Amino acid sequence: MKQLFALFALLAMMSLGMNNNAWAQEGSNQATNAVQNAAADAQNAAEGAIDEIENTAQDVVEDVQETTAAVATEGEKEVTGFHQMVKKYFIEGDAKFMAFVLICLILGLALCIERIIYLNMATTNTRKLLDSVESAMNNGGIDAAKEVCRNTSGPVAAIFYQGLDRSSEDIEIVEKSIEQYGSVQMGLLEKGLSWISLFIAIAPMLGFMGTVFGMILAFDKIAQANTINAALVADGIRVALLTTVSGLIVAIILQVFYNYILAKIDGIVIDMEDASIELVDMLYKRKMRS
Repeated sequence: MKQLFALFALLAMMSLGMNNNAWAQEGSNQATNAVQNAAADAQNAAEGAIDEIENTAQDVVEDVQETTAAVATEGEKEVTGFHQMVKKYFIEGDAKFMAFVLICLILGLALCIERIIYLNMATTNTRKLLDSVESAMNNGGIDAAKEVCRNTSGPVAAIFYQGLDRSSEDIEIVEKSIEQYGSVQMGLLEKGLSWISLFIAIAPMLGFMGTVFGMILAFDKIAQANTINAALVADGIRVALLTTVSGLIVAIILQVFYNYILAKIDGIVIDMEDASIELVDMLYKRKMRS
């Protein structure tokens, strides 16, 4: 009986072990399937996100291109519109007066540009020039220093050359020579400024002359019609206002350039005076040593 009970127990244990192995195998298969499904879902989500990013980037690029094209087109329209507006106002302001205002602007700007170019070419690094002149004077004498000045452009170098050319004379004579030649260089720097100031003055005057002409035209129309009507005087008032505005704009533009030129000349003159004083001191010390 005991043997039979032991046999049943052994069979039960074997059956339970087989069931456990089956359950374990089924659980492992389910876990593997779950991991594979999760990996597939993650890959699909990543591909979807990449596609979405590419589509968004393409949309942004297209929007930027459209905006750029629209801005460029709008800029061309504005330039064309400004040109047409200026042309329209020039014609409506009566070409007989507007032409003279335009001539003042063209000639005044031409003189301003010429002065600015000349003054930029006349600007010299005075500190570097003084060092070069002093070094050449110590090594090669007055002739070497004059050669340095001869090879350097600008009014400062020209004044130095005149002072060195009379270095053998008394210091008072050297100072007087530098002062006189400095006045000549200042005259060259200020050349043409009187014409610029003339155009600054007559441009608004021409505008005011157009204003008076426009008002006369308006009153003539009123007298001919023997009645006061806004439509009759509109043309005359338009001529008066446009010519006045044009003259003032030209004067303002030229005045800005004129003040810039004056400031540039003042800077060059200050450099000339400071450098001339240092040159006289240099020559005086050389005379004292000799």
